[in-house]
Amino acid sequence: MARDIAKVLGATQSHDGYMEGNGYQVTWTYGHLCTLKEPHDYHAEWKAWSLGRLPMIPERFGIKLINNDGYMKQFATIERLMQAADGIVNCGDAGQEGELIQRWVMQKAQAKCPVQRLWISSLTEEAIREGFANLHPQDDYQSLYEAGLCRAIGDWLLGMNATRLYTIKYRHSQGQVISVGRVQTPTLALIVRRQQEIDNFKPEPYWVLATRYRDTLFTATQGKIRNEEEAQAALQSISGKEFTVTDVSQKKGTEAPPRLFDLTSLQVECNKKFGFPAEETLRYIQSLYEKKLTTYPRVDTTYLSDDIYAKCPGILQGMAPYAALIQPLMGTKLKKSKKVFDSSKVTDHHAIIPTGVNPANGDVTLQEKKVYHLVAQRFIACFYPDCKFSTTTVLGCVEKVDFKVSGKQILEEGWRVVFGGKSDQADVSEKPDSSDDKEQVLPDFKKDEHGPHEPTLTAKQTTPPDPYTEATLLRAMETAGKSIDDPELRDLMKANGIGRPSTRAAIIETLFKRNYIRKQRKRLMPTEEGVRLIDLIQDELLKSAELTGRWEKKLRDIEAHQYDARQFMSEMKEMVTQLVETVRAMP
Repeated sequence: MARDIAKVLGATQSHDGYMEGNGYQVTWTYGHLCTLKEPHDYHAEWKAWSLGRLPMIPERFGIKLINNDGYMKQFATIERLMQAADGIVNCGDAGQEGELIQRWVMQKAQAKCPVQRLWISSLTEEAIREGFANLHPQDDYQSLYEAGLCRAIGDWLLGMNATRLYTIKYRHSQGQVISVGRVQTPTLALIVRRQQEIDNFKPEPYWVLATRYRDTLFTATQGKIRNEEEAQAALQSISGKEFTVTDVSQKKGTEAPPRLFDLTSLQVECNKKFGFPAEETLRYIQSLYEKKLTTYPRVDTTYLSDDIYAKCPGILQGMAPYAALIQPLMGTKLKKSKKVFDSSKVTDHHAIIPTGVNPANGDVTLQEKKVYHLVAQRFIACFYPDCKFSTTTVLGCVEKVDFKVSGKQILEEGWRVVFGGKSDQADVSEKPDSSDDKEQVLPDFKKDEHGPHEPTLTAKQTTPPDPYTEATLLRAMETAGKSIDDPELRDLMKANGIGRPSTRAAIIETLFKRNYIRKQRKRLMPTEEGVRLIDLIQDELLKSAELTGRWEKKLRDIEAHQYDARQFMSEMKEMVTQLVETVRAMP
């Protein structure tokens, strides 16, 4: 990334750890060069794990360099350049985590000169040039830094104190660590509770009454019949009697293209279609961003700001492998839907879209091609017309038992063409979830027609909830454990989701690494250790996705200048103190 920026700026001379030229020096970090200090860095006695020394709340939090020879060498270069500079341009990832990483490096290097911020959503040459022509004062992003700092300190306070607290109090063997975290623990609790629901589920029998008339299956509108005698009686009452069509209604409707991707929805789709774990999808889309093929990935909106609309024809023209799908859009005014373009729904970054750089020219892996293909399809589809369909509903009756069947017929495919056709790029052409259901085209029924039918009674059982997959767990984290299918309602819940789009995959990976969960095919199952941890923790605040979601909301409000960072820190310190006192007093 530094090389791309250096090339645009004319800094073409290579040195050890930086590039130089045209009045600029371009240097880089890799990973987190700095981190919050560990307990023993504040007080030597905090090195030993002891209940009596909890809670550990430093008077003032500090940062330190990560103990790594490569990191230390690179930091020495950064420090020397920063202290001699007239000004600094912070080109870190344009998000909360990127802001925190680079601010810590500047603080550690004791940089004193003025700082400006480069804020871009793609790494194309055009975007970099435009970004440098419109640099922002660093102060514009102070609240972003404060939110990131509060997140890091809040995680330190809870993670360090609660992990030591539960480990000392409840571990079975020396060396065993019981790991507790602000987002990790409520996420684990979601999986454990879902498994407990499944294990404790007692199936209940029910019967479904249906009948076949003119080779079409009608289902009784009364739904599940819980009593077998009642079900048999209903079957007897309609046997040998004629079926009469009581109403035929037809309703025309339209279906908008599927929404553009934010990071979570892309991870969900890749897990469903390709079985990619969330962490893998993040790695692939990050690589596509660094290869200039897609825009900034760590986003939580499915909208584009209005200013992107003017750039869309150029982006489409650059996507050469999709020429057959793009050609019908060229030469016409592109559709501008409020479900796609809405600046009020975009804060730092817009939805993930292609940049217009030809994907056929780059060194792209097969997995990256699959991810790019999903992003490209959604982007192209949003300019296609809505799909038009007709829904026919037929009501019927035998004696006093009512029946119903519905069928859907596609009148004009519209955007569905994008998902049904092939392109040179496509390894797979699949429809999005919204169009996976099978449409049933019904015969031409007429009201009051009647005739013989074949009734059936099917015995069934209620089924337990499904175990979480990575796809459904990501959705549950996004909505604080609530099951929400409607994308509009999901958007409203995002402020209360647990974790950030960029960290959720890492949280799931942490649960695997700590042996709290395991994977059975696609299903996520808690291990004995995971179940035991959730059983041990009595404090609901640590386990509740909803309560953790409230903390996340406060962090987002800090970013939006609507909540005071000091107030958040005060609440976290008070909560940790109360937690220690409560657990210490437990038997």
